[in-house]
Order: sequence, then C-alpha cells, then structure tokens
Amino acid sequence: MKSRTFGNSGLASSPIGFGTWALSTTQYGKVDLAEASKAIRSALDQGITLFDTAEDYGPFVAEETLGNALEGRRDEATIVTKVGWDYNEAGKNVGRNSNRDYLINRAEGCLKRLKTDCIDLLLIHYRDHDTPIEEPMAAMEQLEADGKIRHHGVSNYNVEMMRACEPHGRIIANQVGYHMFDRRMEKEVLPYCETQAIGFMAYGALAFGLLAGAFSPDTEFADNDWRRNGSTFGLPLFEREHFLKELKVVEKLKAFASDHGRTVAQLAMAWVLSHPAVTVALVGVRNDEELQSNMSAASWELTDSDKSEIDRIFREEDVSTYIDAPQRI
Repeated sequence: MKSRTFGNSGLASSPIGFGTWALSTTQYGKVDLAEASKAIRSALDQGITLFDTAEDYGPFVAEETLGNALEGRRDEATIVTKVGWDYNEAGKNVGRNSNRDYLINRAEGCLKRLKTDCIDLLLIHYRDHDTPIEEPMAAMEQLEADGKIRHHGVSNYNVEMMRACEPHGRIIANQVGYHMFDRRMEKEVLPYCETQAIGFMAYGALAFGLLAGAFSPDTEFADNDWRRNGSTFGLPLFEREHFLKELKVVEKLKAFASDHGRTVAQLAMAWVLSHPAVTVALVGVRNDEELQSNMSAASWELTDSDKSEIDRIFREEDVSTYIDAPQRI
C-alpha cells in the first residue's frame, strides 16, 4: 500500500489503519483477544503500519493487547493513542480531564501498556470544556520535548477548537468519525484540515459494522455493546426505523460492489479514502478474517461516476447522510 503523510509533518501511514476500539471488552460485546493479537501481527505482514488505540478502550485492554502483540516488531508500527479521560479507583470513566500535569501522567501509563519508550502520535481524545486549551497543548508540547511522543494532535475537534490550538502549538492530526452514512465532516472539518495540512484520521469507516455487510433486520446487540442504545455520536443510525432503511441501502451497495468484484466493506473503505483530505481510514478488526476482507480497498480508486451512483442509492432509499447535523463535541 502506498503510504500517506500527515500534512507536512513527515509522519507517514498506510492508508488503512488498524483500529482497536473493537477490542474494548466493555463496549463491543464479546472479544477474543488472542485472535485479535494474531490479526495485529498479520496486519503488519500485509502492509498496515498504523495502529490506533486509546487508554479508554477497555479501559486499558486495547492498549495492553496492542503492546503485547507488537512486542519484537515495534519498529514496524506507527502507534497512535489517546488521553483525556478521568477514571475512578475502579477504573471507570468518570468524565473528561485535560489538565497539563494529569495528561503527562496519563501518557506515562500509555507508554507502559504499549511497551514502548515513545508514542508516534498522541491525541487529546475529546475537548475538555472546563479546562483552557493551553493546558492540554502545554502537556503535549512538554511530552514531545521530553521525547515521550513524536507528534501530537486531537480527536473529535471542530474547526473552532482546532483554531484555538494554533497559538499554543502545532497539531498534525484530527481523528473524527466519517463514513457514507455520516458526512458531517465534509462541511467544515475536512476542508479545514486540507487547507491547514492537518492529517485527517477517519474512524468508523465501516459505520461501526453497518457497512461490513453482516447485519440483518434480526441483528441484536449484546447488553455491553454501545450500539444497543441506537445512537452513534449523535446520529440515530441504530434506532430501529433508521436501521431498517439503512439495511436496504447496504444491500444495494453490496450489489454495486459485487459488480466491481468487491465487497461492500471494501467499497466503504475506498469511499472514505477517496476524499483528498483523508490520511488514513481506520477499520475495527477483531480477527484475521475481518482483516483480509478489507485489505484491497486501498487499491480501489472510485470514479466520479461511482460516487454519483452511491449518492443516487442513498437518495432512492431516502436515507440521510446528515451533512448538516451538528458535530458531537
């Protein structure tokens, strides 16, 4: 796979990144971590270089799994992780916290769990609205100066928030949800990232499983699966009425992909990667079979005609792409 660079930072990545939120045993149903570890090593063998995680995935489970899986092969991988949440003594997430000293301390925990002495890219997971932006930016600048991280960026930030960072340091990336069913980022965030040479990391490229093509009207989510509540980052994608309409779109997208000798998951990944501002499309992978089904998406270059046909399918089924909906921040 031809690599892409985060703006003018020099940090390069495979266009497809391995996302580890799906390894969160408290948020994504049942997970076989041994199979996931095999998939991580297989991803390296097949050219995936970027692995995205966060201390909150579990919490801590995904970082630990990734750190163990990459042992002995750390130099082949670009590691991205995220901080910015507070936890109680039981390890439960209790809210956002981006105070300078707190973030520096949290990063030390990330380093230990990932079994590395330097994180390639550290992101602020969400904007802490109770803390001035100079606090987390000062933490990131200090961690970079101390050699604990190579670069820093943000996640789930809108344009106003990214602009607020500028006087306090250079961010090289913003990681936000982006897929066929959620095009909110096309309105402001993606254009801003492109003009400011900020790398864009698209998470949820498969619409959190919807575009993997495995769901049916009978699909039920486990009690500990976050999709069970119906809402995904402020959008009603898994609420029953919307879900059933979206499945009709997926069936038509499957047929379109099949006509090109591809799967709907490969189509979804290729669609995200077709936007010029996107640096990497993240896909949640839990086993080698899921990994194999997505690998060839990076080589599929969609034409304008292809993308027009995709838009026509959405219009035909009267399914929203939510481009004017507010971003969840």
